[in-house]
Amino acid sequence: MRNRGFFNAAVLAPLIAAALGGCEVHGAPSFEIVGSYFPGWMFCGLIGILSAIAVRVGFVASGIDNVLPYQLFVCSAIGLCCGLLAWLLWFGQ
Repeated sequence: MRNRGFFNAAVLAPLIAAALGGCEVHGAPSFEIVGSYFPGWMFCGLIGILSAIAVRVGFVASGIDNVLPYQLFVCSAIGLCCGLLAWLLWFGQ
């Protein structure tokens, strides 16, 4: 039972190091717009929100909203996918 503290440290140290591996020195991507810097994730989030609204409008216009269950979840998931795809295409390696 006394070695349990060593086991916890041996397991937690690599997990914490892996979790902090994304915190690098070069910082987040940013753009200068009207003299101030805006992070790229805000633009991608805006793209996701606008695409979710557009999908909702399309569902209502086509009549799918009457048959589709969990509309909030579906529109949110589509918006999230569009935002993440924009991030991947814009900042991906």
